[in-house]
Amino acid sequence: MREGPRWRRVATCKCGAEPVYLARYSGHHLCPKHFLESVEKRVRKEVRKQGPFGLDKTIAVALSGGKDSVVTLRLLHEAFRDNPRLRLVAISVDEGIAGYRPAALEAGAAHCRELGIEHHIVSYQQTAGLTMDVVAARPDRAHLPCAYCGVLRRVNLNQAARDVGADFVATGHNLDDTAQSILMNHLKGDVARLARMAPHPPDRVNEGLVPRILPLRAIPEKEVALYAILKGWDFHDGECPYSVEATRGRYRDMLLELEAQEPGTRHSLLAGYDRLAPLVRGLEDAKLRPCDRCGEPTSGKGECRACTLVGSVGGKLNSTSRSD
Repeated sequence: MREGPRWRRVATCKCGAEPVYLARYSGHHLCPKHFLESVEKRVRKEVRKQGPFGLDKTIAVALSGGKDSVVTLRLLHEAFRDNPRLRLVAISVDEGIAGYRPAALEAGAAHCRELGIEHHIVSYQQTAGLTMDVVAARPDRAHLPCAYCGVLRRVNLNQAARDVGADFVATGHNLDDTAQSILMNHLKGDVARLARMAPHPPDRVNEGLVPRILPLRAIPEKEVALYAILKGWDFHDGECPYSVEATRGRYRDMLLELEAQEPGTRHSLLAGYDRLAPLVRGLEDAKLRPCDRCGEPTSGKGECRACTLVGSVGGKLNSTSRSD
């Protein structure tokens, strides 16, 4: 007996249009219009939650030139462009990685020129007297390159933000980044680091540290990329040559596997952290104090980890320029 035609229901967006994205964690098929609106709605919600951003404030955006920082810059520009008393500036950090960072810096600079946003570039060479290429090439270094790069980037960004008078620093950390950090700190039992994670509540400011906000923390990485593509925004998509050795990669792969098996895992990690954060932020070892050598905020006693790591490879951090 000949079998009749098999009918298959074709998924569509709620408006009936052809979808470009399936959010497996929610089961929603979204067309370009509703996908863009969904991302923008969630970002606005995060910005409101992490504020308030009153009058005569300055937000410095950490601009690497990649998809996350470009989307952060442009969405914040759209959110605040009609507010003449809120200033938006961009800060880019040049780690000194030949064949990688120059193109990314130019990608970020192009967006600043288009939007008319003030753009500042700081470098490891200026701050510590060395570059990441120099550090990575040293046979006597005791750690992977990312260990040095991470602490140096934080120092450069914090100093530059203070120098431009920023009240907040906006970074492009997306949901994947945030969930990975939560998972790493949980599995390492590092409760103090969990307590210090951004976004930083305005009423819990550590001296010398410009509070961080994370507008994209609820947006999965793939959605950030798709958003930038649909908007037609150019971004640098190269991979740092030293990132293949990063410890974070193991947690990224673990989380992606969990998400594939249990969609919504990243959102659950974030929701759980948000409930725990108020309980652990008052821990004594979560508080910061000035480094004895460079003056930057640190959780330890004596000199900060940045000074220790930089000194071990022949560099020296400049003393911080305090505005207070």
